[in-house]
Amino acid sequence: MRVRENAGQADHRRLGRELGLFDTDPLIGAGLPFWLPDGGAVRHALEEYVREAERRAGYRHVYSPVLGKRELYEISGHWAHYQDDMFPPLEVGGEQFVLRPSLCPHHAVMFRSRPHSYRELPLRMAELGGMYRSELSGVLGGLTRVRAIQLNDAHIFCTLDQVAEEAAGALELIRRAHAAMGIEAVRYRLSLPGPGGKYVAAPEKWERATALLRQVLDASGLGYEEAPGEAAFYGPKIDVQVADAAGRESTLSTVQVDFHQPEQFGLEYIGPDGARHRPVMIHRSVVGSVERAVAHLIERHAGAFPAWLAPVQAIVLPLSDAEHPAAAELAARCTALGLRAEVAGPEHGSLGARIRAARLVPYQLVLGPKEAAAAEVAVRLRDGRRPGPLPAGAVLDRIRAAVAAHAAELWPEGVAD
Repeated sequence: MRVRENAGQADHRRLGRELGLFDTDPLIGAGLPFWLPDGGAVRHALEEYVREAERRAGYRHVYSPVLGKRELYEISGHWAHYQDDMFPPLEVGGEQFVLRPSLCPHHAVMFRSRPHSYRELPLRMAELGGMYRSELSGVLGGLTRVRAIQLNDAHIFCTLDQVAEEAAGALELIRRAHAAMGIEAVRYRLSLPGPGGKYVAAPEKWERATALLRQVLDASGLGYEEAPGEAAFYGPKIDVQVADAAGRESTLSTVQVDFHQPEQFGLEYIGPDGARHRPVMIHRSVVGSVERAVAHLIERHAGAFPAWLAPVQAIVLPLSDAEHPAAAELAARCTALGLRAEVAGPEHGSLGARIRAARLVPYQLVLGPKEAAAAEVAVRLRDGRRPGPLPAGAVLDRIRAAVAAHAAELWPEGVAD
């Protein structure tokens, strides 16, 4: 009973609404949540983190349409193997268009649109893009099962000899992101094909792709389990599993090796021998869908997000109306430094009431007459520590440094003293 109670208390659907992060409305439709300002701030911070991490890792960012002609998905194999999860085609001018269930066909076409040399490989193409799944109403819930998904997706086009290193690099990006988010994988899964006709019939390609991913996992030293029946229709994958408060597992991050779509789309590059060669396509997602990632963050942290993700990172608390101008100025300095800051003055209640109301804010900056006169601030951390009063400039520099470093610790030593 206690486990169920705790799971209910940590349910992201309840917490997300109570914290003003997201909501739904029947007029918009089931499985189509909208993001409120605080939820938008969390989402934006997560998106900016992963874009920058990818940029530093050598990825180039692209944009592609959320629609494609039905023929695109017939070539990729989605129409034959994934049609039940796709929305029906839209008839436009005698042609059929489909809301995309995946970004990979678009990226394959983008690679094909220009000639490539082996000197350009690996070519790492990333996009935070929308995709759509025709989920049944009975399985929809909060942010974990939705019909409109923003996926942190990327495709690496590389030579066969580069696959292991690129897949290992993707796993390292995933590890770093999870550490910054303050979450942990419960297990790593090598997802393999199972019986039935939902997989591409190409035994040799499956064996080669599976051997490569097994090599990557073995070299990483990570323990993993094989899971027949959990592969993508076109190839095996490494799934990074997380669990909610009730112990239910879901896949957050993935790395996949694909020999199928490069062949289907006729992808080529010119090798050192001057001949045409087929690249390998690695699919990878560092944080998975933004919706599922934020759902897990809500439950993992119960709204007390790491400082870099918090909707409001610093709240300035003037003791009285006399300190309000100094408080407004301090909040403006926070904003100029790229921090999300607000002022909560006496009109919102006593200092104690305001501190309790701001219990999830990482940094509470209290300004009394002495602090205002001395250009100092009394710092209260969310965990109860009080490293102050300190010069206001030094406090803001330290907060900015901790946020920029995506530090798990609120007041890390050595970040900015």
